[in-house]
Amino acid sequence: MAHNIAPLPNGTQVDEYIIDSVLGGGGFSIVYNAHLVSDDQQTVIIKEFMPKKLAVRVNDTDVTSLDPSAPESYNKGRKLFFQEASTLATLKHPNIVDVTTFFQTNGTAYMVMKDEKGVNLQDYIRKYKGKLSEKLLRKVFPQLLSGVKLLHDKNLLHLDIKPSNIHLRQGGRPLLLDFGAVREKMKTRLYDARIVATAGFAPIEQVTERGYMGPWTDIYAIGATMRSCIEGSPPPPANKRKDNNDPMKPAVDAFKRKYSRVLLEAIDWAMEPDPRLRPQTCDELLDMLKQMPEEDESKSLLDKINLNSIAKVLPWTK
Repeated sequence: MAHNIAPLPNGTQVDEYIIDSVLGGGGFSIVYNAHLVSDDQQTVIIKEFMPKKLAVRVNDTDVTSLDPSAPESYNKGRKLFFQEASTLATLKHPNIVDVTTFFQTNGTAYMVMKDEKGVNLQDYIRKYKGKLSEKLLRKVFPQLLSGVKLLHDKNLLHLDIKPSNIHLRQGGRPLLLDFGAVREKMKTRLYDARIVATAGFAPIEQVTERGYMGPWTDIYAIGATMRSCIEGSPPPPANKRKDNNDPMKPAVDAFKRKYSRVLLEAIDWAMEPDPRLRPQTCDELLDMLKQMPEEDESKSLLDKINLNSIAKVLPWTK
């Protein structure tokens, strides 16, 4: 018999908010539409920590560990969720989801986010079977990189960038969502089996024990997301690309009839299997995306990049 992981009933009050409906969710949380008790016109999004494999709802509201004799995993997960909310509340950027408050009640934790209308990028890709325009990509991804750059400047890595974690508002203004996998850079030398790794978007260093993650790890995921916008499906898993028989055709060959060479080279550069050969910072990829097709379609921009000079400053070469 399945245990109770039902969402909060519509009309339930949680702190200063009333639940209106279920918006979505995944294996670790449930997301709701809600409004303020004091103002039913002020709508918000509320995310509730509710790990399906670890938790049970014992009545309409309260959540507890599925195994009362061993609550450690549930309690640790709740702590990490609360840390995610705390981190997000300090990251104020127009392209990062805005967490306005967070709290613990009902035996679990909640974060409250600004309600911004739009469409999920994954849904958009599915609707059009990829084939999103170069104009859209050039509009969305520099803004997204600006938000990720703020993360990196604060010594944080997102580690779960993918289409389903990007929300597109009117005018192609992206919002980066779901910071549950965020890690501090200083902790990324050690392999952690709990780190989220979405096949196709996580690079090789994120899925192997000897991997050393850094800004280049998020950059791979951004490149993979851009490619997915064109191709309509995730790229091959990184562990299938690590040898010389890479099954993925370079973007500059696969999509050259419909997209500029400079855009496709940016995608291929970001998705280099070897992390040392990728852009090492968001600024490097941003600079390439600023190059317009008419400026230089005849000569590869990658030929102009001195990878040897980049390698001199990489941490693993010291």
